[in-house]
Order: sequence, then structure tokens, then C-alpha cells
Amino acid sequence: MRLAQLSERSGVSAATIKYYLREGLLPPGRQVNATTAEYDEEHLRRLRLVRAMIQVGRIPVATVREVLGHVDDDSLGRTIRVGAALWALPQLPEPDEDDEYVRAAHREADALLDALGWENAKQLTTISPAYRRLVVALAAFRRLGYDWDAELLLPRAKLMYQAAVADLDFLETHPSEAEKVEAAVASAVLVEPMLQALHRLAQEEETARRYGFE
Repeated sequence: MRLAQLSERSGVSAATIKYYLREGLLPPGRQVNATTAEYDEEHLRRLRLVRAMIQVGRIPVATVREVLGHVDDDSLGRTIRVGAALWALPQLPEPDEDDEYVRAAHREADALLDALGWENAKQLTTISPAYRRLVVALAAFRRLGYDWDAELLLPRAKLMYQAAVADLDFLETHPSEAEKVEAAVASAVLVEPMLQALHRLAQEEETARRYGFE
């Protein structure tokens, strides 16, 4: 398809597509002549992913470029490829390791991983953004006087594992490695806000059932 067709099918303006091409967010099309290039379904799929990352995920263009660089790095195995792409997404600030609440949060997070038997997650605690995010949230709770511990987190973590299994099952429905990694990135950007929204809807429903609307 030509640029105009790509714009029509994606709903993204031609000027924006040209900007994405200049920024390296989309691979160049097949050059037909000096002024015309052709694009295919892979361009359309990637364009939709870029749009979701920028518009819904509010991810800066430079970060999108970095994430997609990992997505396209076929020299990596799938686990490293997915991990590198997801870890390049925006993260929370680093926890202050000298803070007593952070140290307590580490203890509870580690106890949780032990209780779950998540050996791979335990090996990645020093480098995993997800582990650091958990520690930051736990520490913030403890500062507020809510001593969330491994026991409280355990049933919620088990629910999240079921969600992760469903996510990986979804990845396996895609034919190519690039599509699998793209789906993992899309899940990180879009599934997390959907899960958050479902959690809040569930809280609203249960609150109304327990206490009514008075």
C-alpha cells in the first residue's frame, strides 16, 4: 500500500507517519521510485502499536524507539528479548535503600517470592524494574501505617500469576517472534491499565454490595 492508504487504514495522518519514519519508529517502506514507497501489513501493525504506546501509554518517542529496538533484535532469545523491551518502558524512581521502610519492604517482597516459589523472579531482584516497583509501593504503604506483608500479598500474587499465564497463552497465538514480542509490549502498555480499571470496578461493585449507596 502507498502512504495515503497506510494513513487511511491506520487512522494516523500522513504527516505523523512521516515523522515516525524519520524517528525510526517505523521501518522504511519498499522504495518504488525516488518519491514513492510501498508499505505492507507489518508496517500497519507496527504503526498501530506505536500509536498505542504514544497515545494510550503516554510513552516518549525516544523510549518507544528504544523499546522497539529490543523488539526487533532477533539476536536475542525470546525471554531476553521480551524482558529487554519491557524493562525499557518507563519505570518508577529507584527506591532509597537506606530508608527503613524500603528495607522492610524488601523483606516482605522476598518473603512473598519465597512463599510463591518464584525462583526465576528471586534471581532477578537486583535488576528487575517490576521488583523495584513492588518494593516502592510496599514502602509507601508502610509509611502510611498500612503494614502490607507477604501474607496479604500472597493471594493477589497468585491471581496475577494466572493473568500472566493468560498473557503468555495470548502471545503464543501470534506466528512470528516479532509479533510475539510486540504483543508482550502491547500487553504491558494496555493490559495493565485494563486490569487496574477492572480492579477499581470490582472494588466499586463490592463496596456497593456491602454498604449500599447511602
